[in-house]
Amino acid sequence: MRMPILALLGAGALALAILFGGTRGASASCLAAWLVLLALPVGALPVTVVAERFGRKVRERGGIEMLASLRRLMSLMPAAALLGLPILAASTSLYPWTHEPPRTALAAIWFTVPFFLARGIVYLAAWTWLCLRFARPFDAPGEGRTVPAVALHAVVGTLFAIDVVAALDPRLDSAILGLLLMTAWSGLAFAAATLLAWEEPEPIGRNRVVPGRGRLIPLVVLLGLWAYMHFVQALIVWSANLPAEVAWYAARGGWTGRSLAILSGIVASLAGLATLRPGRVIVRALAAAALLVHALEMFWLVTPSVRDRFAIRPADILAALAVACLAGVLHPLLAGRLGQPSPTRARNAR
Repeated sequence: MRMPILALLGAGALALAILFGGTRGASASCLAAWLVLLALPVGALPVTVVAERFGRKVRERGGIEMLASLRRLMSLMPAAALLGLPILAASTSLYPWTHEPPRTALAAIWFTVPFFLARGIVYLAAWTWLCLRFARPFDAPGEGRTVPAVALHAVVGTLFAIDVVAALDPRLDSAILGLLLMTAWSGLAFAAATLLAWEEPEPIGRNRVVPGRGRLIPLVVLLGLWAYMHFVQALIVWSANLPAEVAWYAARGGWTGRSLAILSGIVASLAGLATLRPGRVIVRALAAAALLVHALEMFWLVTPSVRDRFAIRPADILAALAVACLAGVLHPLLAGRLGQPSPTRARNAR
């Protein structure tokens, strides 16, 4: 009974999003909401891969529940991939290259709707395969698996960011957008895993640590790296006085955009200060704030390509509800292929 209700709610929310935002506006909103969903498994993937490389240390420092939570997020990948296919197909009207003649021989092949969809399928298939490969608890470090997996994720993430995000508004010519997007995704996924994971008993004796510190440090590193890349990119654009890039940022300004920038800076600064006095409540509060900031960032990147200014509108909220409901329908049907891990199975991997 639950799944039909979710399906009807998702379909109704999608219809209302199209009514309020139009086809093009609803496509942008759905794309942004889908990027938030995609960030959960794809962002959890590199964190889990790195944790496998240092498996014994992770387990000794009480990271079993976090790894189980990250793997639960990775089980969303089949649903996210399947849901992404119609979204990518419907969003092709958002890209300027669909209405412009190609200028080079390569552009005549690369900038075509069929090849765009084919590349999107390849990206999603690669991420799904990686999630399937690393979804189960590990027994021993596997350097032969982790290094190629990180390399493949980096290549796929960079190409995806160029094709799906950067191409929406070509005024920004950024070489670090792919790395920035992947860092934001990992920060979002780690924050979500922190909120979902059970609290583990802290080690005692020689291995005793401050409660919450094991989860706070990775979150602070991800937030710090993400904030630094945003700052450097904005500094280069404004200091070089590049008109097109400045226009890209101006479209994402306004009161909402500036408020998001201020909130992001506050969250990143508080995360650094929290290392002076860590605690479980502080870590969860920062994780919730980071999750909110990164989710809004996906709309900040996508929706101004069809609007004059960044703003959260009813179509965005309805699209987010539609994507969440439809993912809730697809996930139980597809998650079995991943063999979704439980905390008990994760403990048995010691």
